[in-house]
Amino acid sequence: MTRTAVSVPSRDATLRIAERFGPTPQGEGPSAGQPALFIRLSGCNLSCSWCDTPYTWDVSRFNLREQRQRVPVADLAAWALDHPVQLIVVTGGEPLLQQRHLPALAEPLLKAGRRLEIETNGTVTPDPALLVDGLCFNVSPKLANAHVPRERRIKPAALEALSASGQAVFKFVARDLADLDEIAELAERFAMKQVWVMPEGVTTDHVLGRAHLLAEAVIARGWSLSLRLHVLLWGDERGR
Repeated sequence: MTRTAVSVPSRDATLRIAERFGPTPQGEGPSAGQPALFIRLSGCNLSCSWCDTPYTWDVSRFNLREQRQRVPVADLAAWALDHPVQLIVVTGGEPLLQQRHLPALAEPLLKAGRRLEIETNGTVTPDPALLVDGLCFNVSPKLANAHVPRERRIKPAALEALSASGQAVFKFVARDLADLDEIAELAERFAMKQVWVMPEGVTTDHVLGRAHLLAEAVIARGWSLSLRLHVLLWGDERGR
């Protein structure tokens, strides 16, 4: 695949963020357990019933003006590079809603040898400027258990582009065994090569209970099982 060089950062590039924190372990997916810094962007185009970061989008419960701030990309890059941590995770919300300025963040981090993960719900096609070495997409398409209409949560063009990029792993939030059939349908349709299944929950009991329910069936399908390490350690404490 042809790689597109990241453009020169704009001096006035900014991102709307809800918080930044770390070092703390990445709690999910292939990098689970690795020290990471997190930059959580504000704003989302979905409204999942079990969302554990509603303060990034839910205007019915939160004053988003109080929950977010606009920060220069240069300041975020400087903050990240001030730590020796190798993994930077951009999460949300839905980060690709602000992807116009994400290349400006990626460039200095990747040049410094850092690894960058962008967590996305898979509804927005990534800009070619983000298809660069050292950047990975953790794609979490939402299932029916999120109680969001399928036409909003499943965007074929975006999922096809992410799958074809060779830079994506796919991580699904599951509650029960019936969810695995929905995952299988999506994995086959969009040629998802790396599939992780993660039990939904914001308490240790919920995460471990659902993990026990799902584990054998996930393994039998040849997929990977991801716990939520941060929840097992700290529950739903913010900034962890």
